[in-house]
Amino acid sequence: MRRIQATVFLLCVFPLFDGTQQASAAEQGKPNVVFILADDLGYRELGSYGQQLIRTPNLDALAKQGMRLTQHYSGNAVCAPSRCVLMTGKHPGHAFVRANKSTPPEGQQEIPADEITLAELMRQQGYVTGAFGKWGLGGPDSTGAPLRQGVDRFFGYNCQAHAHSYYPSYLWDDDQHVVLNNNPPVPGHASLAKGADKSNPASYDVFKGQDYAPDRINAAAMEFVRENKDRPFFLYYPTVIPHVALHVPDEDLKPYWDLGWKDPPFTRGKGYGYTPHFTPRAAYAAMITRLDRYVGNLLDLLDELKLSDNTLVVFTSDNGTTHLDLEVDYTFFNSVGELRGLKGSLYEGGVRVPTIVRWPGHVQPGTVSDRVSGFEDWLPTLMEAVGGGDDVSDEVDGISMLGTLEGQEQAEREYLYREFPSYGGQQTIRVGDWKAVRQNMSKGNLEIELYNIADDISEKNDVAEDNPAVVVRLEKMMSEVRTPSEMFPLKPLDGRGK
Repeated sequence: MRRIQATVFLLCVFPLFDGTQQASAAEQGKPNVVFILADDLGYRELGSYGQQLIRTPNLDALAKQGMRLTQHYSGNAVCAPSRCVLMTGKHPGHAFVRANKSTPPEGQQEIPADEITLAELMRQQGYVTGAFGKWGLGGPDSTGAPLRQGVDRFFGYNCQAHAHSYYPSYLWDDDQHVVLNNNPPVPGHASLAKGADKSNPASYDVFKGQDYAPDRINAAAMEFVRENKDRPFFLYYPTVIPHVALHVPDEDLKPYWDLGWKDPPFTRGKGYGYTPHFTPRAAYAAMITRLDRYVGNLLDLLDELKLSDNTLVVFTSDNGTTHLDLEVDYTFFNSVGELRGLKGSLYEGGVRVPTIVRWPGHVQPGTVSDRVSGFEDWLPTLMEAVGGGDDVSDEVDGISMLGTLEGQEQAEREYLYREFPSYGGQQTIRVGDWKAVRQNMSKGNLEIELYNIADDISEKNDVAEDNPAVVVRLEKMMSEVRTPSEMFPLKPLDGRGK
């Protein structure tokens, strides 16, 4: 019954699609758009970005077929606010959601009904829209639910906390539950049984399920492409991988386990982190390789349906590698390379993310751009690419980077601004090669650190004392480019808020 209702809904949205007008994207002169968003993938965790230990052949091939962006910044340092920037085109000083905030019983702080999302704008351009994976911008009954924010077809997790388990009891299928064959489901946060032998692999079997949610999500995304191959489609694929917990089928684990890495078990101890794993390094690498295979499945399908030449594909990550080092050994993997900071930090390692763009005939294969850009830029970029650039609101902070993608010279951004009231309270602005940073603002700190990113990508040398005029200029800009938030106050600038 639910599928019939979904079909009726699509007919209401696209009432004019008849045998004549249901033309493919190519016939309408519009590209299909596939936007793949990894979860907590670090800057150096793909082979094309310098990774030496984790195998990512499909994404490395994608990089050779398109452009790598080397100075692209996620919307924020954690999940929900980063996705809000992506979907609304507003930087964190104007975005509604500026930190993670749960809304029990399920979901995160919702974006308002009047917020105009990328999905809504794509639908206005005649695209059928689908989201597959982790949403995180409003609970199932809220104004921020995907079906209320321009998404025609949704499959996956609504809530970030629910997505901590890869073997849950259910996923969302539009606005209904679909039950998974995990009896019992595997929690995202659990501990070894009392008295369990931590050195025995069998002690960890309790954290293995039968029905792996990412498999279901990948299959649903591919079904969406097949069903809509004859009309323009926007596929948003916010995968949950490689966010912990460390859940991955044994078939993917074995190739890394066989390498013989010295891989001490993660046992969780006194409630620290997510579920235990006997070989955490092998598990983390295996999860990223499985993500790579999912991407390969989708790219192969585009080839099979002869859609690749008219499909704009973007791959990126919502923030940097997790800081939970006992679960994810970011030092072993060199996950953020020479960058400072991890997930939750506005230093480079927390927000500079690997980003690949392929669009045959528009993006030159094997190219690289070091122009500074951010998640707020995708909304105007994609809208310009599909012919809807004039429909982008003046409230959007993003700047279309279509010219850069197509190999044209493009002026530098005036600035790139980030703020994050959590993890101690942080604020940054990037102007050219200068980057001003404030940390520990929740404790009243307003002191500014200053780094020259061109000379000091690792942000080791604070040169604020040597450049007082630059500090004054950037401090003034950090004040002027934002508006206060009652819900997500940046102390001490906004007071306590709600």
